[in-house]
Amino acid sequence: MARFVTTGRTGTVALVLSDITNPVFFDLVRGAERTTALEGQTLVVAETQGSSVIEQETVDRLLPTVDGIILASSRLDKDQIRNLSEQKNIVLVNRNVDAVPCVLPQLQPGIREAVNHLAGLGHTSLAFLPGPTAIWMSRQRLKLLQEEVARVGMSLVATSPAEPTMEGGRKALAEVLDTGATAVIAYTDLMAIGLLLACKDEKIPVPGKLSIIGFDDVFGSRFTSPPLTTIRTPLALMGEEAVRRLTAENSEEITLPSGMLQTEFVLRKSSGPSPQAAQS
Repeated sequence: MARFVTTGRTGTVALVLSDITNPVFFDLVRGAERTTALEGQTLVVAETQGSSVIEQETVDRLLPTVDGIILASSRLDKDQIRNLSEQKNIVLVNRNVDAVPCVLPQLQPGIREAVNHLAGLGHTSLAFLPGPTAIWMSRQRLKLLQEEVARVGMSLVATSPAEPTMEGGRKALAEVLDTGATAVIAYTDLMAIGLLLACKDEKIPVPGKLSIIGFDDVFGSRFTSPPLTTIRTPLALMGEEAVRRLTAENSEEITLPSGMLQTEFVLRKSSGPSPQAAQS
Protein backbone atom coordinates (compact mmCIF):
# COMPACT_ATOMS: atom_id res chain seq x y z
CA MET A 1 0.00 0.00 0.00
CA ALA A 2 2.95 2.31 0.64
CA ARG A 3 4.17 1.64 -2.90
CA PHE A 4 0.67 2.41 -4.20
CA VAL A 5 0.68 5.78 -2.41
CA THR A 6 3.99 6.82 -3.99
CA THR A 7 3.71 5.22 -7.47
CA GLY A 8 0.02 4.57 -8.03
CA ARG A 9 0.85 0.87 -8.57
CA THR A 10 0.68 -2.11 -6.22
CA GLY A 11 2.87 -4.57 -8.15
CA THR A 12 0.01 -7.08 -7.96
CA VAL A 13 -1.84 -8.79 -10.79
CA ALA A 14 -5.05 -10.83 -10.37
CA LEU A 15 -6.00 -13.97 -12.29
CA VAL A 16 -9.71 -14.79 -11.99
CA LEU A 17 -10.72 -18.41 -12.68
CA SER A 18 -14.08 -20.17 -12.73
CA ASP A 19 -12.92 -23.30 -10.87
CA ILE A 20 -9.57 -23.52 -9.11
CA THR A 21 -9.81 -27.34 -8.93
CA ASN A 22 -10.15 -27.71 -12.70
CA PRO A 23 -6.80 -28.98 -14.06
CA VAL A 24 -7.34 -27.00 -17.27
CA PHE A 25 -6.16 -23.95 -15.30
CA PHE A 26 -3.02 -25.51 -13.77
CA ASP A 27 -0.67 -24.63 -16.63
CA LEU A 28 -2.38 -21.28 -17.17
CA VAL A 29 -1.66 -20.32 -13.55
CA ARG A 30 1.90 -21.64 -13.81
CA GLY A 31 2.60 -19.60 -16.94
CA ALA A 32 1.13 -16.45 -15.41
CA GLU A 33 3.01 -16.94 -12.14
CA ARG A 34 6.31 -17.52 -13.95
CA THR A 35 5.98 -14.26 -15.88
CA THR A 36 4.81 -12.11 -12.94
CA ALA A 37 7.75 -13.40 -10.88
CA LEU A 38 10.20 -12.49 -13.67
CA GLU A 39 8.72 -9.00 -13.73
CA GLY A 40 8.96 -8.61 -9.94
CA GLN A 41 5.20 -8.72 -9.43
CA THR A 42 2.83 -10.75 -7.31
CA LEU A 43 0.03 -12.90 -8.73
CA VAL A 44 -3.26 -13.22 -6.85
CA VAL A 45 -5.60 -16.06 -7.92
CA ALA A 46 -9.35 -15.84 -7.27
CA GLU A 47 -12.16 -18.32 -7.99
CA THR A 48 -15.72 -17.58 -9.11
CA GLN A 49 -17.29 -21.08 -8.82
CA GLY A 50 -18.55 -20.74 -12.39
CA SER A 51 -20.94 -17.94 -11.41
CA SER A 52 -21.11 -14.63 -13.28
CA VAL A 53 -22.54 -13.00 -10.14
CA ILE A 54 -19.61 -14.16 -7.99
CA GLU A 55 -17.21 -13.19 -10.78
CA GLN A 56 -18.51 -9.62 -10.81
CA GLU A 57 -18.38 -9.40 -7.02
CA THR A 58 -14.85 -10.82 -6.95
CA VAL A 59 -13.57 -8.40 -9.57
CA ASP A 60 -15.19 -5.47 -7.79
CA ARG A 61 -13.28 -6.39 -4.61
CA LEU A 62 -10.00 -6.76 -6.51
CA LEU A 63 -10.18 -3.55 -8.55
CA PRO A 64 -8.80 -1.15 -5.88
CA THR A 65 -5.88 -3.41 -4.90
CA VAL A 66 -4.35 -4.67 -8.17
CA ASP A 67 -2.74 -3.12 -11.24
CA GLY A 68 -4.64 -5.33 -13.65
CA ILE A 69 -6.89 -8.37 -13.94
CA ILE A 70 -6.78 -11.43 -16.19
CA LEU A 71 -10.21 -12.95 -16.72
CA ALA A 72 -9.97 -16.59 -17.81
CA SER A 73 -13.01 -18.05 -19.59
CA SER A 74 -15.11 -15.23 -18.19
CA ARG A 75 -18.89 -15.65 -17.96
CA LEU A 76 -19.54 -11.92 -17.68
CA ASP A 77 -21.44 -10.31 -20.53
CA LYS A 78 -19.76 -7.92 -22.96
CA ASP A 79 -21.04 -4.76 -21.31
CA GLN A 80 -19.77 -5.84 -17.90
CA ILE A 81 -16.32 -6.58 -19.35
CA ARG A 82 -16.14 -3.30 -21.24
CA ASN A 83 -17.15 -1.41 -18.07
CA LEU A 84 -14.35 -3.13 -16.13
CA SER A 85 -11.81 -2.34 -18.87
CA GLU A 86 -12.63 1.36 -18.48
CA GLN A 87 -11.68 1.17 -14.80
CA LYS A 88 -8.60 -1.06 -14.87
CA ASN A 89 -6.28 -2.89 -17.27
CA ILE A 90 -8.09 -6.08 -18.27
CA VAL A 91 -6.89 -9.01 -20.41
CA LEU A 92 -9.20 -11.84 -21.42
CA VAL A 93 -8.13 -15.46 -21.87
CA ASN A 94 -10.35 -17.75 -23.97
CA ARG A 95 -12.76 -14.89 -24.55
CA ASN A 96 -13.05 -12.13 -27.12
CA VAL A 97 -14.71 -8.73 -26.62
CA ASP A 98 -14.15 -5.85 -29.03
CA ALA A 99 -11.55 -3.31 -27.86
CA VAL A 100 -10.44 -5.44 -24.88
CA PRO A 101 -7.02 -7.14 -25.09
CA CYS A 102 -7.30 -10.93 -25.24
CA VAL A 103 -5.24 -14.11 -25.60
CA LEU A 104 -6.82 -16.83 -27.72
CA PRO A 105 -5.53 -20.18 -28.95
CA GLN A 106 -5.54 -20.90 -32.67
CA LEU A 107 -8.27 -23.53 -32.75
CA GLN A 108 -8.25 -24.62 -36.37
CA PRO A 109 -5.03 -26.69 -36.50
CA GLY A 110 -6.03 -29.05 -33.70
CA ILE A 111 -9.70 -29.28 -34.64
CA ARG A 112 -8.94 -29.87 -38.32
CA GLU A 113 -6.51 -32.67 -37.52
CA ALA A 114 -9.01 -34.29 -35.13
CA VAL A 115 -11.76 -34.21 -37.76
CA ASN A 116 -9.39 -35.56 -40.43
CA HIS A 117 -8.42 -38.35 -38.01
CA LEU A 118 -12.04 -39.37 -37.45
CA ALA A 119 -12.96 -39.14 -41.12
CA GLY A 120 -9.96 -41.31 -41.99
CA LEU A 121 -11.22 -43.95 -39.56
CA GLY A 122 -14.59 -44.15 -41.32
CA HIS A 123 -16.66 -41.98 -38.99
CA THR A 124 -19.47 -40.11 -40.72
CA SER A 125 -21.37 -38.80 -37.69
CA LEU A 126 -19.94 -36.72 -34.85
CA ALA A 127 -21.45 -35.38 -31.64
CA PHE A 128 -20.17 -32.31 -29.80
CA LEU A 129 -20.65 -32.09 -26.04
CA PRO A 130 -20.70 -28.31 -25.35
CA GLY A 131 -20.11 -26.38 -22.18
CA PRO A 132 -22.57 -23.83 -20.77
CA THR A 133 -23.99 -21.38 -23.31
CA ALA A 134 -22.38 -18.47 -21.41
CA ILE A 135 -18.90 -19.77 -22.26
CA TRP A 136 -17.68 -18.01 -25.40
CA MET A 137 -14.94 -20.55 -26.15
CA SER A 138 -17.42 -23.44 -26.22
CA ARG A 139 -19.41 -21.63 -28.88
CA GLN A 140 -16.27 -20.95 -30.90
CA ARG A 141 -15.20 -24.58 -30.82
CA LEU A 142 -18.64 -25.66 -32.01
CA LYS A 143 -18.60 -23.10 -34.82
CA LEU A 144 -15.25 -24.29 -36.10
CA LEU A 145 -16.25 -27.95 -35.77
CA GLN A 146 -19.30 -27.26 -37.93
CA GLU A 147 -17.05 -25.82 -40.63
CA GLU A 148 -14.58 -28.70 -40.47
CA VAL A 149 -17.12 -31.55 -40.55
CA ALA A 150 -18.83 -29.91 -43.53
CA ARG A 151 -15.46 -29.84 -45.29
CA VAL A 152 -15.07 -33.64 -45.02
CA GLY A 153 -18.74 -34.53 -45.50
CA MET A 154 -19.49 -35.62 -41.93
CA SER A 155 -22.60 -34.75 -39.92
CA LEU A 156 -22.50 -33.01 -36.55
CA VAL A 157 -25.00 -32.88 -33.69
CA ALA A 158 -24.49 -30.76 -30.57
CA THR A 159 -25.96 -32.17 -27.36
CA SER A 160 -27.42 -30.07 -24.56
CA PRO A 161 -24.98 -27.73 -22.79
CA ALA A 162 -23.35 -29.25 -19.70
CA GLU A 163 -21.05 -28.05 -16.96
CA PRO A 164 -17.37 -28.50 -17.89
CA THR A 165 -16.85 -31.19 -15.25
CA MET A 166 -16.61 -34.98 -15.14
CA GLU A 167 -20.16 -35.10 -13.80
CA GLY A 168 -21.32 -33.01 -16.76
CA GLY A 169 -19.77 -35.58 -19.08
CA ARG A 170 -21.23 -38.53 -17.18
CA LYS A 171 -24.76 -37.17 -17.40
CA ALA A 172 -24.47 -36.61 -21.16
CA LEU A 173 -24.00 -40.27 -22.11
CA ALA A 174 -27.64 -41.08 -22.87
CA GLU A 175 -28.05 -38.00 -25.05
CA VAL A 176 -24.79 -38.70 -26.88
CA LEU A 177 -25.94 -42.25 -27.66
CA ASP A 178 -29.33 -40.96 -28.83
CA THR A 179 -27.60 -38.90 -31.53
CA GLY A 180 -26.43 -42.09 -33.22
CA ALA A 181 -22.94 -40.60 -33.59
CA THR A 182 -19.98 -42.97 -33.55
CA ALA A 183 -17.58 -40.30 -32.25
CA VAL A 184 -17.82 -37.41 -29.83
CA ILE A 185 -15.66 -34.38 -29.12
CA ALA A 186 -16.19 -32.82 -25.69
CA TYR A 187 -15.64 -29.16 -24.83
CA THR A 188 -13.13 -30.16 -22.13
CA ASP A 189 -11.06 -33.17 -21.17
CA LEU A 190 -12.93 -33.40 -17.86
CA MET A 191 -16.23 -33.81 -19.73
CA ALA A 192 -14.61 -36.39 -22.01
CA ILE A 193 -13.25 -38.29 -18.99
CA GLY A 194 -16.69 -38.27 -17.35
CA LEU A 195 -18.20 -39.62 -20.56
CA LEU A 196 -15.49 -42.28 -20.71
CA LEU A 197 -16.26 -43.37 -17.13
CA ALA A 198 -20.00 -43.50 -17.88
CA CYS A 199 -19.28 -45.73 -20.88
CA LYS A 200 -17.23 -48.01 -18.67
CA ASP A 201 -20.08 -48.24 -16.13
CA GLU A 202 -22.52 -49.16 -18.93
CA LYS A 203 -20.04 -51.58 -20.54
CA ILE A 204 -19.93 -49.56 -23.76
CA PRO A 205 -16.61 -50.25 -25.47
CA VAL A 206 -14.40 -47.23 -26.16
CA PRO A 207 -13.33 -46.89 -28.90
CA GLY A 208 -15.15 -50.00 -30.16
CA LYS A 209 -18.63 -48.46 -30.16
CA LEU A 210 -17.86 -44.81 -29.42
CA SER A 211 -14.68 -42.84 -30.04
CA ILE A 212 -14.12 -40.02 -27.51
CA ILE A 213 -11.91 -36.95 -27.94
CA GLY A 214 -11.35 -34.27 -25.31
CA PHE A 215 -9.98 -30.75 -25.42
CA ASP A 216 -7.01 -29.05 -23.69
CA ASP A 217 -4.83 -32.08 -22.74
CA VAL A 218 -5.02 -31.52 -18.99
CA PHE A 219 -2.90 -33.40 -16.48
CA GLY A 220 -4.40 -36.86 -16.06
CA SER A 221 -5.85 -37.24 -19.55
CA ARG A 222 -3.11 -39.67 -20.53
CA PHE A 223 -3.75 -41.83 -17.44
CA THR A 224 -7.37 -42.75 -18.19
CA SER A 225 -8.32 -46.19 -19.47
CA PRO A 226 -7.99 -46.00 -22.40
CA PRO A 227 -5.73 -42.92 -22.51
CA LEU A 228 -7.69 -39.95 -23.84
CA THR A 229 -7.22 -38.67 -27.38
CA THR A 230 -7.42 -34.89 -27.14
CA ILE A 231 -6.70 -31.49 -28.67
CA ARG A 232 -3.92 -29.78 -26.75
CA THR A 233 -4.17 -26.07 -25.89
CA PRO A 234 -0.93 -24.19 -25.06
CA LEU A 235 -2.21 -23.03 -21.69
CA ALA A 236 1.12 -22.14 -20.07
CA LEU A 237 2.08 -19.93 -23.02
CA MET A 238 -1.35 -18.30 -22.85
CA GLY A 239 -0.81 -17.47 -19.18
CA GLU A 240 2.58 -15.93 -19.96
CA GLU A 241 1.17 -13.92 -22.86
CA ALA A 242 -1.75 -12.66 -20.78
CA VAL A 243 0.60 -11.19 -18.16
CA ARG A 244 2.79 -9.59 -20.84
CA ARG A 245 -0.23 -7.94 -22.44
CA LEU A 246 -1.54 -6.80 -19.07
CA THR A 247 1.69 -5.11 -18.03
CA ALA A 248 2.81 -3.73 -21.42
CA GLU A 249 2.42 -0.04 -22.18
CA ASN A 250 0.88 -1.04 -25.53
CA SER A 251 -0.56 -4.55 -25.40
CA GLU A 252 -0.76 -4.76 -29.19
CA GLU A 253 3.04 -4.63 -29.41
CA ILE A 254 3.62 -7.64 -27.18
CA THR A 255 2.69 -10.88 -28.92
CA LEU A 256 4.18 -14.32 -29.29
CA PRO A 257 5.46 -15.33 -32.73
CA SER A 258 2.78 -16.56 -35.14
CA GLY A 259 1.95 -20.22 -34.57
CA MET A 260 3.07 -20.38 -30.92
CA LEU A 261 -0.51 -20.53 -29.63
CA GLN A 262 -1.69 -23.26 -31.99
CA THR A 263 -3.78 -26.14 -30.73
CA GLU A 264 -2.39 -29.59 -31.46
CA PHE A 265 -4.10 -32.95 -31.97
CA VAL A 266 -2.81 -35.62 -29.55
CA LEU A 267 -3.57 -39.20 -30.58
CA ARG A 268 -4.01 -41.74 -27.81
CA LYS A 269 -6.26 -44.78 -27.45
CA SER A 270 -9.83 -43.49 -26.92
CA SER A 271 -10.43 -43.01 -30.65
CA GLY A 272 -10.49 -45.71 -33.28
CA PRO A 273 -12.29 -46.98 -36.40
CA SER A 274 -16.05 -46.51 -36.61
CA PRO A 275 -18.03 -49.70 -35.83
CA GLN A 276 -18.99 -49.99 -39.51
CA ALA A 277 -15.40 -49.62 -40.70
CA ALA A 278 -14.20 -52.13 -38.12
CA GLN A 279 -16.68 -54.74 -39.40
CA SER A 280 -15.79 -54.33 -43.07
